[in-house]
Order: sequence, then C-alpha cells, then structure tokens
Amino acid sequence: MKESTVNATISPDGHLAILSKIEVNKLLDTSQGGLYQLLHSCSLAVLNCGSHSDDGKELLEQYSHFSIKVIEEERGIQLVIQGAPTSAFVDGKIIKGIKEHLFSVLRDLIYLSDEINDNPKLNLKNSEGISNAVFHILRNANIFNQQTEPKLVVCWGGHSISRKEYNYTKDIGYQIGLRGMNICTGCGPGAMKGPMKGATIGHAKQRVSDGHYIGLTEPGIVAAESPNPIVNDLVILPDIEKRLEAFVRTGHGIIVFPGGAGTAEEILYLLGILLHPDNTEIPFPLIFTGPKCSEDYFITLNQFIGDTLGFKAQQRYKIIIDDSARVAREMKVGIKQVKEFRKNKNDAYYFNWSLKITSEFQQPFKPTHQNMASLKLYKSLECHQLAANLRKVFSGIVAGNVKDEGIRSIEKHGLFEITGDIEIMDPVNRLLSSFVDQKRMKLPGTTYVPCYRIIK
Repeated sequence: MKESTVNATISPDGHLAILSKIEVNKLLDTSQGGLYQLLHSCSLAVLNCGSHSDDGKELLEQYSHFSIKVIEEERGIQLVIQGAPTSAFVDGKIIKGIKEHLFSVLRDLIYLSDEINDNPKLNLKNSEGISNAVFHILRNANIFNQQTEPKLVVCWGGHSISRKEYNYTKDIGYQIGLRGMNICTGCGPGAMKGPMKGATIGHAKQRVSDGHYIGLTEPGIVAAESPNPIVNDLVILPDIEKRLEAFVRTGHGIIVFPGGAGTAEEILYLLGILLHPDNTEIPFPLIFTGPKCSEDYFITLNQFIGDTLGFKAQQRYKIIIDDSARVAREMKVGIKQVKEFRKNKNDAYYFNWSLKITSEFQQPFKPTHQNMASLKLYKSLECHQLAANLRKVFSGIVAGNVKDEGIRSIEKHGLFEITGDIEIMDPVNRLLSSFVDQKRMKLPGTTYVPCYRIIK
C-alpha cells in the first residue's frame, strides 16, 4: 500500500537561518564525500517519527521519492521537502518538535563537516582527541548547563518491548520526574520513549518547567529508531562509538530496561569501561530493571555476564524487579555519590572527564564480514578487553538487523560468522537465542531472520 506524503517549505528558527555558500553546497553535494545522502536519510527518519518499522532499508525504499533541498534566499535559507511522511504534519503544518529535530540534523551535519572531520586540532586517531570531539559536538548542541546539579539519568533498552514493559518504563520515568531528575535516551520508540513520557508527567506535577529530554543518535541507527518528538535536545553523533561515549560522559547514572542486541551492546560497552583498572574507584550507578514478566530476561542476562566477564562485572550493577519507586530512589542516592566524587576531584558535573575510555571502545568498528569473523573472543583476554570485543559482536548484529548498509551486506554476502572459544560462544548463543525467543530482535508482528551464524 502506497503511503500518502506531504510537500512543504520550512524556514528555520535561530542561527541556522543563515548558512554560507560553502555549507549549502556541501548539503547539496550528492558525491561520495558530500553531505546530501546523510541529510536525506537523517531528515527522512526524523519526519518518520510515527512509523512502526525498524528497518532502515525498508524506510528508504518506502519513501523512495522523498527529497530535501536547501534553498538560499535573501533573508536566509529554507528547506524544500517533497514526499515527506504525513505523520510529521498536523493540518498541513509540521509539528514543532519535529521541526526542531529537522534543524538539529542540519546543525550537527554542518558542524561535523566544518569543525570535527579532518580538523588538525582534534586528532581522531587517539583517545583524547575523540573525547574532545564528543565534548565539542555536545557543547555546540547546547547540551551542557554549567549551573545545573548532577541529575541526568540515561535510559537504555529495546525498541521492541511488550506493552507491560513499555508501561513500566513510563512508571520509571514518572518516578524520576517526581524527584526532579532529567532523562537521556537513544530517542527512539519503546524503552527510549517511555521514560520521557513518564517524566513529563512527574515534572508537570512538581512544576518543573525546564525538564530536559535529551536524545542521542547517529546516522546509521536513526532510520530504525526515529526520534520521538518529546526529545527537546536531539544530537546526531557521527558514529555509534561516539554516541555511546556521549551517553557515559554526560549521564550521571544509567538505567537499563529489557532489550535486544543493541541493549547488550550498550551494556558491554559500559561494563568494559567500568572494568578498566583506572575506573574501579569511580562511582557510576547502574541499575537493570523491568516488570515481573521480565525477570527471566535479567536472569539470562546476568548469567551471560557472569559466564563471560565474571563476578567482578556483576558487582558493577544492581538488578531491581518491579519496583519503579525503589529504582528512582537508588538512582538519586547513586547520583549524590557521583556529585560528591566529582566535587572532591574538581571534575565537571556536566561531562565526566575522569572516566578512562581506551581507543578500543572509541575507534569506529565497521561490521564487515571479515571484521566480524576476525574478532578475538577468547576466555584468556582481560575482562575489559573481552567486553570490548563482545560489544563489537552485538554492534554487527544490530547493523545486520536494522541498518540499511548492514542489511544490504547480509543480502549480498550471506550471514556474519562469529567465532571464538566455546566458553564464550555458548553464552553468546544462549543470550541471542533468548532474544529471538522473546521477540526482542524485531518489532512485534515482524518475522526475525538471523543475520549471523555462531561457530565454536
């Protein structure tokens, strides 16, 4: 069935009303090094916020006639859009939150092109340069508030969750909002949307008028997890690694809800960092939680972490089942410890400079068939190094599941092959099988076809 579409001309608010000729030319450049393809795919994803699809390839094919063009005028610029999803408009006018997101895409793509990529002052080959790049991207997006006390809770979890789990994420958000804390998520549907919806009610009851709802995404995943309009600060990071670093640098604590391969990737990323010897004394509240019906999910996840990374890794988080108020109270206590630690260390509240993040967690991992097959998954590795490599396994599976480039690669070359010690591969296989059985790899109503093969 052909989707109805809208054509529109949209003017920006604020400083993006004026672009240089070089910036406009970059946005219209359809060559391999040009920005048009990124502008096209990210803008379509933002405009497609009402979709129930999680397939980036499917989205691009569904709206194959979509186009966006930057027009220079005497008084500034305009975006001319053709073939846009109707869900982004009400009575012919674009929804304000979606309009803000559209120009956030424009802002970030221009900034990445002008100030981050190939900038000799930011060496993206070393850890310090990458961390500085993440800081500059977030600062340019006005994410930081120097005067604000630590109160930003990052929420991770699946876009494909049950109604009971979704309602529980709203309950958590509500309890967080009642306690004056803010929310940061991957900005998509499911466990990324629920906490924000709940927090808006908690903030309203407490007369919090400046509630902060941050959404962090990247071009490869944004099409599969279109930003929900509750987000009032959307940031497009250049790749998944910088997106993950932005979460752990800006957040003061993290809550993890049930999810699939993407959530496992996030967990392994964070645990790998926290298990580094330089980070053992740094407080970082981490809570896994869900309703009673999700208890088996966390039992399986906890077993996987114990089997692969060991007891030390299990000590870095708490599991709380079906108690949203306790989760919020524990998080508030944990964030108080974060505040005291940073105060004593004279570290910023708004960006966690003290956290040691090594290059194996920062350098972009391209999930080609060769790179996936070459991953070192050995029990003899130090636990933080094994976590880094396991993170890449799940990153590749996410790409093969929902990203346009990954889906096309699987169609062309067949399944990813993942090889390692049997002591590692067996737990990986059990965890992935549980995700498939619980329908956590795709949105409800869709059939999941694995993009990987486990080889022991």
